Amino acid sequence: MASVYRDYSRDRIGWFFGLSGPQVVTLALGLFPALWAFNEQRWGLLLGLIAGWAALFVLVVVPVRGRSATGWLAASTGHLVGRALGWTAWRSHASRGEADDLAVPDLPGVLHGIRVHDGPPQPPTMTRVAVIQDKANRVWAVTAAITHPGLALADGDDRDRQGRGLTDLLNAAARTELISEVIFVVRSVPDDGAERDQWLARHLRPDAPGLARAVNEQLAQVLSQAAVRTETYVTIVAPEARLARQAKEFGRGVDARARAMLMLAGEVETHLRAGLRVTDVEWLTSPKLAAAVRTGFAPGDRAGIVEALAARDTDPAINADVPWAQAGPSGADQVVRHYSHDAWNSISATVKLPARGAVIGALAPVLVPTEPGERRSLMVAFPILAASLADRQTANAEWAADMGESLRAKAGMKTRARDQQATARTRALDAKLASGHALVRPYAVATVTAPKTVRIAEYGRRLDAAIRRAGFAPLRLDLAQDSGFAASTIPLGLSLTRKVEGA
Repeated sequence: MASVYRDYSRDRIGWFFGLSGPQVVTLALGLFPALWAFNEQRWGLLLGLIAGWAALFVLVVVPVRGRSATGWLAASTGHLVGRALGWTAWRSHASRGEADDLAVPDLPGVLHGIRVHDGPPQPPTMTRVAVIQDKANRVWAVTAAITHPGLALADGDDRDRQGRGLTDLLNAAARTELISEVIFVVRSVPDDGAERDQWLARHLRPDAPGLARAVNEQLAQVLSQAAVRTETYVTIVAPEARLARQAKEFGRGVDARARAMLMLAGEVETHLRAGLRVTDVEWLTSPKLAAAVRTGFAPGDRAGIVEALAARDTDPAINADVPWAQAGPSGADQVVRHYSHDAWNSISATVKLPARGAVIGALAPVLVPTEPGERRSLMVAFPILAASLADRQTANAEWAADMGESLRAKAGMKTRARDQQATARTRALDAKLASGHALVRPYAVATVTAPKTVRIAEYGRRLDAAIRRAGFAPLRLDLAQDSGFAASTIPLGLSLTRKVEGA
């Protein structure tokens, strides 16, 4: 039987009939004016205050598409204010002729604080791995492009072994006490035929018969339409608050943190190759990472980059690298239901894990494009909680589950099956922590990107259908489409759940 992952539960279990402590306190404080009006026998005012308390109840308790009504109100207000002040529209320095330093990344929105540094030379090729610094979130990261044979032909035993390999990777990352997150990003797009065109240009003989030339040209056209190219990246993230202590052993400054990150990269690479059957791991240099970022924002630019790299092999004077000042889009606009960047639109949705669990490899249908020019991306993040925080949160969740169960029993209310499952999983997490496992709360974000010449809403519906067909439930990241796109498509280590440590 294929490996099934179902060891997840809600972040917080309400101890008072499903309500958390802050919700109970807010509702109780909101009820005091109504009680005062009742005590004073001011019935007209009492009715008004009760109506106001009912509105407060809706804002605090009732969820609307994954968020509270208060969260939607705050996000909508912020978006309207930002749109009125022009904050939702972004233009690059290069598009305005103001790009002074080409080595400084010029990226929109949540990626604005990204800086990229060259690490120390790594033998035997003496390449310098790019070390990513996110100044806004105070984290450091390194990214690798990996090659995996896939799970389409893997049997149940092989999937079980790779599932255990992923568990070993996450547990080893937790034991370093430095890595806070491991992020996998997969991008799937119909093949542009750039590599095949280069191969034909090198191997096609000038004196080749016309029939052979025609057959090769037709074959290249058919294969380009049918083939799908997949790019896979893995990023490890370490907070500055943790890394600063470890970096003292290597010196000071950026170089010390880069050495510490590369030491962690070596440990992660060992687990990737052994447990997850990854055949190739290439930690990206700054030029390769810039190219990955550029093709993330503009998939159509990849063919030109491949052609420039091939031309540089014959003429070293050709500059085929993408400057960091031009790695991002020339312009980007945040809309309520999609994200617009250059000549492309994107829609992102989170993937809600089903209660019955998820089979390893079940998300593969989400990555299958349906039309030429469409690009699918999927990010699966594994945030790793520190041991002390994991123990505290697990103990609090178990106490809340027991308290809620006791209150329902005293009130004569029947415990629903969903609440019983959540309580059982919360108690099981404590046993897993006691046995030495790390507490990980994975989540996934899927994104579809299409040219502006087509209706992006139709592609968004197809993405939702693909997620449902895979056995999951989609949840659109409305009012946060830029963050969803950056996290699921740009391999720079952005997270949707990260909290700044040491701030």
